[in-house]
Amino acid sequence: MKPFHLLFLLLVLLSSFSSSSSSDLEALLNLKASLVGPNSSGLADWTANSSSHCSFTGITCDDNSRVIALNISNVPLFGTLSPDIGLLDKLVSLILFSDNLTGELPLEMSKLTSIKHINISYNVFTGDFPGLLVVNMTDLEAFDVYNNNFSGNLPLEFVKLSNLKCLSLGGNYFSGEIPEEYSRMKILENLSLQGNSLRGFIPRSLSNLSKLQILRLGYYNMYLGGIPAELEFLSDLRLLDLGGCNLTGEIPASLGNLKMLHTLFLQYNNLTGHVPSELSGLISLMSLDLSINKLTGEIPMSFVALTNLTLMNLFDNHFVGPIPEFIGDYPNLEVLAVWENNFTFELPANLGSNGKLKQVDVTGNHLTGMIPKDLCKGGRLGTLILMQNYFLGSIPNELGECKSLVRIRIQNNYFNGSIPAGFFNMPKLEILEVNGNYFSGELPLDISGSSLQSLVISNNLISGEIPRAIGNLVKLERLELQVNNFSGSIPKEISNLKMMLKINISANNLTGDIPASIVRCTKLISIDLSRNSLSSELPAQLTMLPDLNSLNLSQNHLSGQIPRQLGYMKSLTILDLSYNNFSGRIPVDWQLKDFSEGILAGNPNLCTPNKKYCPVVTNSSNASHRGHRISTSNLVVIIIILVFLVLLVVVTFLRIRKRRLEKSMAWKLTAFQRLDFKVEDVVECLKEENIIGKGGAGVVYRGSMPDGIDVAIKRLVGSRHNDHGFSAEIQTLGRIRHRHIVRLLGYVSNKDANLLLYEYMSNGSLGEILHGSKGAHLQWETRYRIAVEAAKGLCYLHHDCSPLIIHRDVKSNNILLDSDYEAHVADFGLAKFLQDTGASECMSSIAGSYGYIAPEYAYTLKVDEKSDVYSFGVVLLELIAGRKPVGEFGDGVDIVRWMKKTISELSQPSDAASVLAILDSRLNAYPLSGVIYLFKIAMMCVEDESASRPTMREVVHMLTNPPQCAPTLLE
Repeated sequence: MKPFHLLFLLLVLLSSFSSSSSSDLEALLNLKASLVGPNSSGLADWTANSSSHCSFTGITCDDNSRVIALNISNVPLFGTLSPDIGLLDKLVSLILFSDNLTGELPLEMSKLTSIKHINISYNVFTGDFPGLLVVNMTDLEAFDVYNNNFSGNLPLEFVKLSNLKCLSLGGNYFSGEIPEEYSRMKILENLSLQGNSLRGFIPRSLSNLSKLQILRLGYYNMYLGGIPAELEFLSDLRLLDLGGCNLTGEIPASLGNLKMLHTLFLQYNNLTGHVPSELSGLISLMSLDLSINKLTGEIPMSFVALTNLTLMNLFDNHFVGPIPEFIGDYPNLEVLAVWENNFTFELPANLGSNGKLKQVDVTGNHLTGMIPKDLCKGGRLGTLILMQNYFLGSIPNELGECKSLVRIRIQNNYFNGSIPAGFFNMPKLEILEVNGNYFSGELPLDISGSSLQSLVISNNLISGEIPRAIGNLVKLERLELQVNNFSGSIPKEISNLKMMLKINISANNLTGDIPASIVRCTKLISIDLSRNSLSSELPAQLTMLPDLNSLNLSQNHLSGQIPRQLGYMKSLTILDLSYNNFSGRIPVDWQLKDFSEGILAGNPNLCTPNKKYCPVVTNSSNASHRGHRISTSNLVVIIIILVFLVLLVVVTFLRIRKRRLEKSMAWKLTAFQRLDFKVEDVVECLKEENIIGKGGAGVVYRGSMPDGIDVAIKRLVGSRHNDHGFSAEIQTLGRIRHRHIVRLLGYVSNKDANLLLYEYMSNGSLGEILHGSKGAHLQWETRYRIAVEAAKGLCYLHHDCSPLIIHRDVKSNNILLDSDYEAHVADFGLAKFLQDTGASECMSSIAGSYGYIAPEYAYTLKVDEKSDVYSFGVVLLELIAGRKPVGEFGDGVDIVRWMKKTISELSQPSDAASVLAILDSRLNAYPLSGVIYLFKIAMMCVEDESASRPTMREVVHMLTNPPQCAPTLLE
């Protein structure tokens, strides 16, 4: 070839490369325009002025400057995926993980014929999944769309991809059955379909996937039948997760042939029968979870072969017999959770001797004997929960030296001897609950547990004085020493406990004064010092505690006058001063005048207001007060000055506010998905005739947008700087997505106001319909479906969000209904994130709606997910009875108390009689057995004790798995 021809060919190739590179740059800039939301967060260096698009964040190029990898993860983009993605035809890897992207996938993605890896998980992509999108991706090896909002049937097009090794479609809304065709993906190694709405049977043909290593099919899927025995042929299987998917029948013994399996999750199903001894063949097994089923029998002795186990969850079943000794010999065991079964005999003597044990929970069995001394041999034990058994003897000295312990709950057993002094000096210990035993001796003088939050040693035989060092527990929130033999006085150092919420030292032998310095514990909600021998006067300083809810000083020797200020404490709802030596006149203008007279019984020297003569008790505080009285003339002058100052402040404030209003009328729209309307369209809808609701948080308008879509516009009360739930709504709804949680479209704001934009719910709230003139339209099937859907929304918050979210204002008015009466949980203005399941958080004040607030929340201000469960139980009672939670049963009586009282007065109580006594008369036809079943679930949810309530996951399971019996339809 001539040199001229070579030069010409080289120029053509260079021109081609330059053109392709230029098209990639243009495609990336167009992608950015759609990916980045209104806040312009992320992709700041994607600019046309950049030296090369190959230097863009998340971009990898080949030698010809063609884009071969696009990786943008954990960036709040809030945009959509542009069709220009199809122009990157050399792309091999596409990763858009957790970017809050919305909309549908563009079909232009089908042009990515070189693609091998696609991961667009943890976004908000919607619509029926376009199967044709992947047909031409013949090199595709991994496809992951976990946790989006895709719907429709599972796509069959994946079956044609001969190189596909990983298919993850979990966490979406795919429905229908698992296609038999999926068994033809011969080299598939990972099939994850969990967390959808799949039905039918698990195909036995999946056993043909001989290369499969990971199989996840559980959670929200509701299969018929049981576990296919043919799964034994998946000889390479490492992880099998079939948790929470309605499986019935027995565990197939053939699963024991899965020699490579390291994780077996079958929890939260309806499995029955004995655990097959053949499962001992799972010689690689590390994690075994069979919890929350209906399994019976004993732990097979053949399990001695499972020496690789690190986690063993068998809780909430019907197991019997002993916990075999060989479990204590497992060399790698870290977690043993077997609570709520019927295990008997003793714990394995060697338990913990492997030095790796972290958690032990055997609550609610029939275990006895001593605590194994080696539980903390390796210094890793964090959780020790042995409560509600028959353990006896003393606590091993070795446990008193276990510095890793975070929770000790051994209440309601038969332990004796002294409580180890080391328990009070552990650096990480947060909960020490040893109540309901036979511990004796005295508390140690040296106490320094800097992390201790709950100290409960009530109902024992502890004697001696309360150590002054108790004041070193600076994080203590709960102190319960009641029903012991403590003597001496209450140490003044108790005032150091600034975080204290509840103190109970009742039923002891305490003497002396009530320390006035206790007022320094400003967070106190409850004080119980009753049934002691305390003397002197009641400190007036107690009335300065701003949140004191309960005060019980009964059965002591307190004297003097009752402080007048006590009657003006708005927070005080429980008071008992009975059986003391109080004297003087009872204040006539007390706000507590409606309380029972019994709160002052047993004080013979107290005088009623109408008694002519009453002995005057003089004390130093009254004398001091009289000595500082202000003359009438001086008081008038002071009042005039104060009025003038107030007027001056008001006028100044109004002028400043007027200036601010004139400068702050510019509105800004922030969208969480593509919106086809402008900020002016939203503001135009803020008219009186568009108001569809009003509440404590603000006013809600119906807005009709130019594209024909209606939105709900919530204008928060007050100024932006006062928040009023704005941050909670944005942080919560801006990061979660679920079919039964109302969708936040975006928000509009200026310097002084915030408007939240939601999808419009044409049927309003459940409360408005149920308790209004349209209540009769909600018949039983609709009510039950609403209960299931609302429960699923709350379950998502509690169990599928990280960190978990507590709603804190669950009520019928916050369950919205769309045009099909489908339920959506709404109003997250009070929502809180909680880092650890099972933990709780202390609020500064009570929030929520009267009638829905759980007892422990109102009492201690500590809130956890079980507080939401109580509120949901009240909603269930509303659905059954058709009554509002308060206002229909007399003062101070809510629907829970009314329901319990009504049932207790039945002459011939039964489940049917109880339900019929409270049932909504507007229901025309209903299955009585179904109503009884829902009623029982509601009763579990509104248990007074938080620990006795089910989790929302258990509630969903119960609601979606009613007993299979012939319904009795009543009209």
